Amino acid sequence: MMYPIVIAYTPSYFIPAAVTLRSLLDSSTDSYHVICLVTEDIPGRMQNKLECMGGGRLELEYINLGGRLKDVYIDARYSEAASFRLLLPELLPGYDSVVYMDCDIVVRQDVARLYADTDLGDNYLGAVFEAPIEGQAERFEVLGCDPGRYFNSGFLLMNLRQMREEGVSARLLDACRVDYLEFPDQDALNQVCKGRVLPLSPVYNGIRTFFLPQYRAEFVAQYSGGLWDEVRKHGTIHYTGGKPWNLFTVKFAEWWRTYDSLPQEVRAEWTPDGRMLRLWHLYRTAVGRFCVDAVQSVYRRIRH
Repeated sequence: MMYPIVIAYTPSYFIPAAVTLRSLLDSSTDSYHVICLVTEDIPGRMQNKLECMGGGRLELEYINLGGRLKDVYIDARYSEAASFRLLLPELLPGYDSVVYMDCDIVVRQDVARLYADTDLGDNYLGAVFEAPIEGQAERFEVLGCDPGRYFNSGFLLMNLRQMREEGVSARLLDACRVDYLEFPDQDALNQVCKGRVLPLSPVYNGIRTFFLPQYRAEFVAQYSGGLWDEVRKHGTIHYTGGKPWNLFTVKFAEWWRTYDSLPQEVRAEWTPDGRMLRLWHLYRTAVGRFCVDAVQSVYRRIRH
């Protein structure tokens, strides 16, 4: 069986997408049918390289949706591809459910097992709730959301059949036709789907704040100390802040280790930022890691 996965990316995100797919394969022994939602056609050579990387465990399908969201507000900070997930119920009529994930993720959990073992019932989604930090609860309340039930939309188990039956896509698109949402697609999903979301363990979507020690109290209040340790050791990493290919950020090394494991022909499609590549080479040494972590620790204390 090939488990269905949906990702969305632009050609400039080819390498982050490859890292996400490599980590997906590394975290299970199953095979995946990956539906790629793109803004423009991906060159055939790049498609072939991704498929070959899977060694028979990846089957890729591409759907070009460029221009499909022209009537929906797209924040300048994000690409159009970020909102393609809103179209999935009608876009994939042959699927009852799928896992959607962003391409700034390093998977460290068995996604096939989650898919096979989770019964969504009549919920629209399975998602990981955030642990609100200072200032966030007020924003969530303005949206009409319970602060403790606001979820990150970068990793979703989607009940497409239920969403189709209840016309959820149209309601999501209507919610996105305003220009005041800070995270348009995510905020719309929270507004429209509230009360119909099955909570998933935070190990499936470790957002940035789940790895920062200054936010441990907020996390433990939402979850537990045991899950705090589990997320940090084994949780899927979602780089919701700075991206590790652009700057030094939490779990920087995990992304670069996965990048190093990509086939050479895949890595040949990208020229890394020279500063980040040098930092990664330094960080791989014990002395370099100690120095970089020490500087980062001082910087965080100054900021907080």
